[in-house]
Amino acid sequence: MIIAFANQKGGVGKTTTVLNTGAALAEQGKAVLMIDLDPQAHLTAGSGISPYKLDLNIYDLMRGEAETDQVIIDFKKLIGAIHLLPASIGLASADSDLITEPGREYLLREVIQDIKSYYDYILIDCPPSLGILTVNAFTAAEGIIIPLQTEYFAMHGTRQLMQIFNKVKNRLNQELELMGILITMYDSRKNIHQEIVESINNQFDGKVYKTLIRGNVALVESPSYGQDILTYKSSSTGAADYRAFAEELINNKVIK
Repeated sequence: MIIAFANQKGGVGKTTTVLNTGAALAEQGKAVLMIDLDPQAHLTAGSGISPYKLDLNIYDLMRGEAETDQVIIDFKKLIGAIHLLPASIGLASADSDLITEPGREYLLREVIQDIKSYYDYILIDCPPSLGILTVNAFTAAEGIIIPLQTEYFAMHGTRQLMQIFNKVKNRLNQELELMGILITMYDSRKNIHQEIVESINNQFDGKVYKTLIRGNVALVESPSYGQDILTYKSSSTGAADYRAFAEELINNKVIK
């Protein structure tokens, strides 16, 4: 399953979700590839890899200037394994660099094509924008998941995202599906959060995951140590929530 995690709003827990979902899936014995498609390279850094010390990254693969085995980083995680295709700041120039590139929307899809059979899950961390990198992710993916934090303005930003989703589905990737909405940074003690969750469920009826990712200090701390939450603090609520979300993915509980 190739899944793009997307939201053009920053700070919604998108990278946190890719990192920790990957770890939770690996804990269940799944083979996982994480792809960092964000010029900020937070997924790379959060995995304990300095993007400034890398000779090659995902952008080199997309431009045909490297081979996969030169770029891929291998982590052993409990029962399963996680591989990472890291990012660098060079991705920031993709919109201008690729403006005349034929088939530029399919570059990531071509990278994945030859290696996807090795993995149970490929998780793509999209940048907080709706440019060519996000279009590449949507063209390569089978489904998208939108991490959405519990605040009223969060839902307003999904309109543009869904416009891009619909255009890619109609023109470039007819197999693309909206898999679901994942609510993040939830606090059950706040009435306003309960109201927002109800509103999100009303707007995206049948497309909201049952798992609520609760706000958790350990989730904030773990990337600074270059670790996922299961490695950093396995007994935390953050670890429990991402294990539950991984179970939902495995069981495919969101209606397509």
